[in-house]
This record gives sequence, structure tokens and C-alpha cells, in this order.
Amino acid sequence: MSNSIYDLDYVANNGETVPFKQYAGKVILIVNTASKCGFTPQYDGLEALYKTHQEKGLEIIGFPCDQFGHQEPGTDSDIAQFCEMRFNLSFPLSKKVEVNGENAAPIYQLLKNEAPGILGTKRIKWNFTKFLVGKNGEVLKRYSPTTKPEQIEADITAALNA
Repeated sequence: MSNSIYDLDYVANNGETVPFKQYAGKVILIVNTASKCGFTPQYDGLEALYKTHQEKGLEIIGFPCDQFGHQEPGTDSDIAQFCEMRFNLSFPLSKKVEVNGENAAPIYQLLKNEAPGILGTKRIKWNFTKFLVGKNGEVLKRYSPTTKPEQIEADITAALNA
């Protein structure tokens, strides 16, 4: 397993491979997302954070996942269209991924190792679990699905100013 986020890539919703090293020096918020979840309205808060802090060096990447209650049933194209039409998202999305189990995306293997959940659990509990990654690639913090994006803003600002 990789020791650095910058050794990894992800596949964007459009099929392009994106190296995480292109985000070196930026603060990254990584979120597993779903279109049919009770937390789906958090897309609005995430987009607001992105619009407010992108020029200061914040990147947000959504990783659609269908492992929780089959709440992301659509194709990558369906997901992109939904996010654009319903939430006018401007931050990038990956292709649909798994975040738990043996087929978990490499980024999620690293994130869960670096920032375990309550009682040291490595599993992602539900949609909209968030990870904040600092400018030098270290995983700073893990947030539960119930943590609203606006509740993370102070941590994002601190990381951007670090």
C-alpha cells in the first residue's frame, strides 16, 4: 500500500486518470458521495466551501459510492448529470468507487489507515464521510457523515493558512 496520497491517482467521472500529485501544496477535502442519501443536500455546503476557498488552494473531490443502501445506483454519466443539474457542482467527481472491502479504491485504503474512525474502526460508516488532507499530503482529520460542510470550514481555513 502507498504511504503518500501523491503516489496515487483516481479516475475522474469522465474517465481521465488524475494523479493526486497535481494537488501537492493544496488542501483537499475528499468525500464519498451518493445521489439518493439523506445527506445528499450536503452537496450545497460542499459547493459553497469550494467556491469560497478554491482560489486560496482548496480542492474538493467527490467519490460516488453505492455501498450504502444502494443510494448511488446510476451510471457515472447519470451521477454527473444529477450533480450538475440539481446542485450545480463545479468540483470534480471520480468514477463510482468502493470505499470498503477488498475492492476499496486505493485512496480510501490510505485514508482509512491514516485517519481511522471512532474506536479505531477502518470502515467507512456511510455516505458523506469526509477526509481533510493538508498541503503536504498528510491526512489531517476524518469527519462523520453527520458533520455538515460548514462545520469543517474553520479546519479548512486553518489548513490553508498552515
